[in-house]
Amino acid sequence: MMADSAALAWALWLLLPSVGVGGAGPPPIQDGEFTFLLPAGRKQCFYQSAPANASLETEYQVIGGAGLDVDFTLESPQGVLLVSESRKADGVHTVEPTEAGDYKLCFDNSFSTISEKLVFFELIFDSLQDDEEVEGWAEAVEPEEMLDVKMEDIKESIETMRIRLERSIQTLTLLRAFEARDRNLQEGNLERVNFWSAVNVAVLLLVAVLQVCTLKRFFQDKRPVPT
Repeated sequence: MMADSAALAWALWLLLPSVGVGGAGPPPIQDGEFTFLLPAGRKQCFYQSAPANASLETEYQVIGGAGLDVDFTLESPQGVLLVSESRKADGVHTVEPTEAGDYKLCFDNSFSTISEKLVFFELIFDSLQDDEEVEGWAEAVEPEEMLDVKMEDIKESIETMRIRLERSIQTLTLLRAFEARDRNLQEGNLERVNFWSAVNVAVLLLVAVLQVCTLKRFFQDKRPVPT
């Protein structure tokens, strides 16, 4: 089952927006989500660039592996420890306002010596730069002839729609993560049920054979044959 999880993690890595890993260069400032396989006894860190005076929301969830738990830390670009959690299945943390630089997110599975973990996390930015782009767009397209419609109402409607669409995407992403975790749990339970059912059937057959052999010995005629 963990081999299937590894294949799933690799496929999602190819499809999802990339997030900086290790010492790689800073990626573009954008929302991102990532699913990866964390081996037993290992720690893996990711780096994400952030602008100044923005809002960074980090959500993570363990969707596969025994115990469904992992250690999580979040550090600022100055190396200040902002969040530290131990043996948690999921978590949501918001940093506001952010500092300009690379934030460090670490997932630690060193407490586990056998089980690897499939971890999903998402980064959500709410930057003031988006508002500036909306303002610039409004100034560029606002002609004097458009007196029937207020540009402020249009901007407010567009911004409300954008926020609702982003929240819908985030909710759907989290629901997919919950579905993957529940599916892994159900598959694990199914394997255990099948294994112990096979053991019980084998024990029942063995007991039945022993009972038949015992009854045969009881009814065997042990009198000596006359010569």
